[in-house]
Parts: sequence; structure tokens; C-alpha cells
Amino acid sequence: MRLLPFALSLCIGTAVAADPAAPATTPTFDAALAQRTGADERGMRRYVLVILKTGPTRVPDGEARDAMFAGHMANIGRMAKDGTLALAGPFIQDPAGWRGLYVFAVDDIEQAKALVATDPVIVQGEMVAEYHPWYGSAANMLVPEWHDRLVPPAKPAQ
Repeated sequence: MRLLPFALSLCIGTAVAADPAAPATTPTFDAALAQRTGADERGMRRYVLVILKTGPTRVPDGEARDAMFAGHMANIGRMAKDGTLALAGPFIQDPAGWRGLYVFAVDDIEQAKALVATDPVIVQGEMVAEYHPWYGSAANMLVPEWHDRLVPPAKPAQ
């Protein structure tokens, strides 16, 4: 469950409110960071945005459903660690059936489709995917590493 809230916004890195009391500073270009995040000359990069929607086959409550979502979360963690997944997270409520999103750091939809095909919620028909090329801040690539710094360690079971 640690990765579930790890997408707070699609706009991260593009509109950050500054502390009005803080002195103004000029950002310093970091060539190594730009290279690590895949930034182009505008500090942006290509992604594929995937909207996960309710699929045709709801897996019934119980062990199979729990296992499917555990696999879904493990898959998210794997993709975040391998650097292909920049953002992920559920929609809070959506009557149109929008369940969640992925933002993949890949060049084309075919690569995103191959990644989504590894997700148990897709394999079992719980969700279906809709794909959109997207151009956004390369700073989105930093979300997974920063997210882990925001989650306190799990308390030991008693």
C-alpha cells in the first residue's frame, strides 16, 4: 500500500507555490540531473499517460481479489524501481469508471501497452487501459524516490 498514493498530481514540477517569505533564488541548471531524468532543452520529456477504467470482469471479493490487487501493487513497485513508471495512483471517485492512472517514461504507446499487460488487474479484466502520449516535466521522474521519503516505516506487527 506504500505506493498507492504516490501520484499526487500530474503537474508536479510544473507549478509549485513558493514561500512568499523566502528570498528569491534563481534555479541552477543541473546537467547530470537533466540527463538522469531524460530532460530535453525545456526540462521536459515524453511520457505515455494511461487511464485505467473499470473493465468488463469484476473479480469477486475474497482471496482472489486480494491477490489480484496485491499483484497490482507489486507490479507498480517493480515498474517504479525499474524507472519506467513515473507516477501512479487511483482516482478518488469517478462515476465514469476512471479507476487510476499510470504515467510511463516510455517513448511510445506500444511500450506502455507491454508494461500494462503485466498488470493483474488488466489480465483479469478488472480494468481496461486507455493510452495517451503526454509531454511533461522531466521532474516527474523524481517522484518515486521522493515518495519513499514521505512514507514512515511500517510499525512491527504485534
